[in-house]
Amino acid sequence: MAKVYPCKPSSSSASCSSSGKTYTIWMKSLVANGNGFTVYDSFGKVVYRIDNYSNKSCREVYLMDLHGSVLFSMFQKKLFGFGQWNGYNKDAKVKNERPWFEVKNSNNFLKRRETEYHVTMGSDSTSFYKIKGIKGKCEFNITDKQGRVVAEVKQKQSSSGVLLGQDVLSLKLEPLVDDHDFIMALVAVHGLLTRKM
Repeated sequence: MAKVYPCKPSSSSASCSSSGKTYTIWMKSLVANGNGFTVYDSFGKVVYRIDNYSNKSCREVYLMDLHGSVLFSMFQKKLFGFGQWNGYNKDAKVKNERPWFEVKNSNNFLKRRETEYHVTMGSDSTSFYKIKGIKGKCEFNITDKQGRVVAEVKQKQSSSGVLLGQDVLSLKLEPLVDDHDFIMALVAVHGLLTRKM
């Protein structure tokens, strides 16, 4: 069976990280009959996962590391008919606690082919990040407040250039990204908003 992670295990970590870090995302849970996703590093080791035992597109998910420690809790909030996701650091969700981040749909009805979501942080209502993609496609990118691309997700290709299934993605993080956990939480929310997970 072909391996799905980005770099060969024998390659040095420097070669994978010289232009940022690359992960492979499989939009499947490792748990039988579960929903979620599994994220591999450049050596094929599982580093992030979401295992959801209920129906696809549920309203509450947890981003975990390999050992099951919760890194982010994410809850869907209904807002005037549009979905919004609130993210909380770790598994703490205290009543009336302000979310660590919020992701809202900001699609312009004139741009029917494009998707755009704005990410705000804590009590600041200004947009810190944007998640942009094209409807029906698995590719999207995340830009920061200055408009710089910090993360890019594409359908994964094999070393010979063959596209793998639409449930196998490649995530490239730019060197300026410090918080990989947070970006992975945004990738997960995008999968929930687009009903891929």
